[in-house]
Amino acid sequence: MAGFLRRHGAVVVLALALVMEPLTPGVAGAELGHHVVGGDRGWDAASNIAEWSAGEVFRVGDSIWFTYSAAEESIAELGSREEFDGCDLSNPIRMYTDGLNEVALEGQGPRYFASGRPESCRAGLKLHVAALPPLERAEGPAAAWLPGGDQVPTAYGPASSGSTPLAVSGLVLWAVVALLCSMGLAVVA
Repeated sequence: MAGFLRRHGAVVVLALALVMEPLTPGVAGAELGHHVVGGDRGWDAASNIAEWSAGEVFRVGDSIWFTYSAAEESIAELGSREEFDGCDLSNPIRMYTDGLNEVALEGQGPRYFASGRPESCRAGLKLHVAALPPLERAEGPAAAWLPGGDQVPTAYGPASSGSTPLAVSGLVLWAVVALLCSMGLAVVA
């Protein structure tokens, strides 16, 4: 079990963090999106980040989570499309090196992330996110739809897939944590 926790401890911590966020004062009733980059595999050379991102829709107020082996990988946030396309890691805005990082999408527009290892970046381990405005709250069944067809994928990569955005509800997360606790896996040493 200790080996499992060493390999998957970050995922357990992420699950707990996602559960606790709705309990934080000031966010009650808000539906924020949480996107674990790469899905189950996380940020890894074996992941197909482009395929994962093709079905994601990112909005202001959402969070993207990077999970990766800090011993093997890091993530650079880049300042321009040119740096992103060319895997130019010489002047990053920020480096992420902890193995588990949350990045809040606080404003509209593009964000660029790439592997801190040039060879991994050139092999496609990178993510371009375009944050849309937050959804307006309205009453009735049409509340989830915006005029003008605003329901488009906003993470770009070379491949497309039918994956759907990660929808997180407090009840589902509580159930996951309860399951982990019952299996003895939610205790991180």
